[in-house]
Amino acid sequence: MMLLDGNEHDAAGARKRLEPQRVLLILTNSGSISERLIDAVEREFPWVLVEQVDAVDAACEAFAHPVALILVDTALMKKAEAEAAEMLRAHPHALTAVIEPYDKVLVTSLQDVVNSPLVRSVLPMDLRLDVWLSIIRLLLCGGEYFPPGFIMQAKTRDQKTASSDGAGSLHGQDFRPIHMPELTIRESQILKMVSHGLQNKLIAVECGLSEHTVKIHLHHIIRKLGVHNRTEAAARFRNLHDNARSLNEN
Repeated sequence: MMLLDGNEHDAAGARKRLEPQRVLLILTNSGSISERLIDAVEREFPWVLVEQVDAVDAACEAFAHPVALILVDTALMKKAEAEAAEMLRAHPHALTAVIEPYDKVLVTSLQDVVNSPLVRSVLPMDLRLDVWLSIIRLLLCGGEYFPPGFIMQAKTRDQKTASSDGAGSLHGQDFRPIHMPELTIRESQILKMVSHGLQNKLIAVECGLSEHTVKIHLHHIIRKLGVHNRTEAAARFRNLHDNARSLNEN
């Protein structure tokens, strides 16, 4: 019989050795994961074969078994994202996580993951082995993981944003729109979010809309303001905001 740990057991519950059935693919050119860790993974998950490549092209190749998990070094994250469509085509059932050296000092940001067409989790490397293997188990089963330091980083960034421009945190900030006669209340609300650097995915979540609906609103905003793109529209909004603040201060 097969249990949730991916191992086969006999009637008495004794573990049987399984042949590899899935691949854990590591994309790194810096040796982020040691041979000791690779051995530990293959001992803990005998149904997993670890493959390591140092180029994105090689990561898009077929392997002996379906790829269940892809771990990408931060140094290769942008290159991997540029080839995301090809990687997803080659490994349609794989979850991708970025490898971070430390739990509390992170290179990857919340915005990076939200905007990424590929990465869905963050895997820190400075954890106890048993904790690290538990996270690997979660990822192999299709779960997602973000370290506590990742969440604290996002909170700190939002607090700094709030103190510098009064915008507030992502989920607590006041998105009441500045009045722009050309726009509806909803359009002004979305434009304010754009001016704070939020991408369509986050705007959709904040407003309870689909991403497609957000794109339609942005199209209307750009047309009504007579600008060429969202960047120019955001600049128009910020200018109006700055002018209004100057008048209030005077």
